[in-house]
Amino acid sequence: MHRILVVDDDPQIRRVMRASLTSESFEVSDARTGEDALQAVRDEKFDLVLLDVNMPGIGGMETCRLIRANSETAIIMLTVRNAEQDKVAALDAGADDYVTKPFGMPELLARIRAALRRLPAPADGASGMVKLPDFDVNLTARRVVVQGKQVRLTPKEFDLLQYFLTNPNVPLTHGRLLQAVWGPDYGNEVEYLRVFVNQLRKKIEPNPSKPRYILTEPWLGYLFEITGAGDSSQSSL
Repeated sequence: MHRILVVDDDPQIRRVMRASLTSESFEVSDARTGEDALQAVRDEKFDLVLLDVNMPGIGGMETCRLIRANSETAIIMLTVRNAEQDKVAALDAGADDYVTKPFGMPELLARIRAALRRLPAPADGASGMVKLPDFDVNLTARRVVVQGKQVRLTPKEFDLLQYFLTNPNVPLTHGRLLQAVWGPDYGNEVEYLRVFVNQLRKKIEPNPSKPRYILTEPWLGYLFEITGAGDSSQSSL
């Protein structure tokens, strides 16, 4: 049973969300403020946090950053704002997804399933190890080591990296990447890829501004370069 923390200062929303999610066999807790949410995450383990952006106190964006700094739990931001810059801000803060109010429960449940979704490790290879000049990846243990130091990736960052690693040296369209990592209901959320690719480059690339591995295919998507280890002239997003 997946455990979900609902964070919203509106008690009616918390009650409705708790009832709806419990009826779908989720175990649900709730918090009124960002401060309460941070304490809850410190005290208990949650699989996913539903986090409202507009709250008193430290607010949803800062709460998201603070949760993400110490936890790999999935985070979905809930907000009335739908501009692309707001979505990008939420993803930059560490969210895995973004849902605009008002929303229906079927939409939210689909987003929750997508956020909790994890790509399975490839069946071939006992250890699932990928060794590259600048970093090593254990696909089975979901562990990344860069220049001898372990680097923590969020679940979606790791899923994106895993998909790149298992499909190297070929252009991958935005739609293909989104549907593979987030699920079949996705395909147009190009801003998601911009943010997550940027985050991955910062964590694994020797020089993120001139990526060696995750290369941009203009107007199409991305290519993960292994043979030849990249084009030094390739610019990042």
